[in-house]
Amino acid sequence: MTTSQLHIALLAFPFGSHAAPLLTLVQKITPFLPSNTIFSFFNTSNSNTSIFSKTPNQENIKIYNIWDGVKQGNDTPIGREAIELFIHSTPTNFEKSMKEAEEETGVKFSCIISDAFLWFSSEFANKMNIPWIAFWTAGSCSLSIHLYTDLIRSNDETLLKIPGFSSTLKMSDMPPEVIAESLKGPMPSMLYNMALNLHKADAVVLNSFEELDPIINKDLKSKIQKVLNIGPLVILSSNNVFLDANTDESGCIQWLDNQKERSVVYLSFGTVTTLPPNEIIAIAEALEDKKMPFIWSLRDNGVKILPKGFLERTKEYGKIISWAPQLEILAHRSVGVFVTHCGWNSILEGISYGVPMICRPFFGDQKLNSRMVESVWEIGLQIEGGNFTKSGTISALGTFFNEEKGKVLRKNVEGLKGKALEAVKLDNGSSIENFKALVELVKCHKPI
Repeated sequence: MTTSQLHIALLAFPFGSHAAPLLTLVQKITPFLPSNTIFSFFNTSNSNTSIFSKTPNQENIKIYNIWDGVKQGNDTPIGREAIELFIHSTPTNFEKSMKEAEEETGVKFSCIISDAFLWFSSEFANKMNIPWIAFWTAGSCSLSIHLYTDLIRSNDETLLKIPGFSSTLKMSDMPPEVIAESLKGPMPSMLYNMALNLHKADAVVLNSFEELDPIINKDLKSKIQKVLNIGPLVILSSNNVFLDANTDESGCIQWLDNQKERSVVYLSFGTVTTLPPNEIIAIAEALEDKKMPFIWSLRDNGVKILPKGFLERTKEYGKIISWAPQLEILAHRSVGVFVTHCGWNSILEGISYGVPMICRPFFGDQKLNSRMVESVWEIGLQIEGGNFTKSGTISALGTFFNEEKGKVLRKNVEGLKGKALEAVKLDNGSSIENFKALVELVKCHKPI
């Protein structure tokens, strides 16, 4: 078995918005590695089907379907049950497939790049005597919170002062796994073990930029061997291909072209989140009451909940689509505010294109992200009361279109957009320098 060729093991966490960014990372680093580099991508069958159907022809990537923990003949679980079955099947499911990949290619692994959740990658890398690079798909703020799990859990106060954070945080802002009653559950246990093992990683890579959270990043660097912010990945490369009129099936961009500058409300809550029916109705009533131009990414099951006649009454100034080309929409001059669930990718995309936000977080790191948007970066608002009501939605929208505060929030997000663009400047941007360091780490380390 040869060691003269680079063979990168890619270990994905197959839920939420985790596996796709890992694939994006591979696509970004591939041009800078030898042409015969082998990537072996380990992920569940369902997740692989989902992400590779959108990006076919990945000739340099060998795809391996690992066991998802579901016994043959059993119904396919969803939600929490699926996640817990998968976690129980680790790490042996990865170990088995990785052995097969080495035998099939005849090339030993030279490096492991894994989702940071998969902390046992540290043990794999240690046994193979190769580097482990952990990819944290969210922001430095949420990573820091996980590293301070013990401090947070020992605190009896409702307000928290966490090292690196300029603003006091609420216990209710914390990711649920950090403040779970017990850390022995599958998900809390996985994330706690991650926090205990990340210092062993040769590098932790983040889809963010240092200038967004400089104090937090400085604190992270005191705990982790190498912290590499290489984002925003969405603008790291200048070859983003935007839609043209012929490929814009929903007609979004053409519709936006006919709207006034910064007049449109864009609403999207990600691919996982489903709004409760009362909140869908509240948003619809608010948009209709104010007759604000809007694009709303809403799946069919949500459209059925809309008030009777809403689509007909709002067709002159509103557009509802089942899937939105989010980057193209956020980049458009007509979009004035982004109503979001505060998933990290959406937050970073809003910043990258200078669009202020109205936040309605649901789970995971979203409440913390929402707190950062409102209280730390001051680039948006949390919806009052934590969920959409007609009056609360009208009030939040009014801030951006009628009040001085909206101008301040927009100016702040445009300032962060400028810093993001500086970070990806080819000559000396911080993210570019970190990206180069990542490539060298992947390229220069081979199994001994």
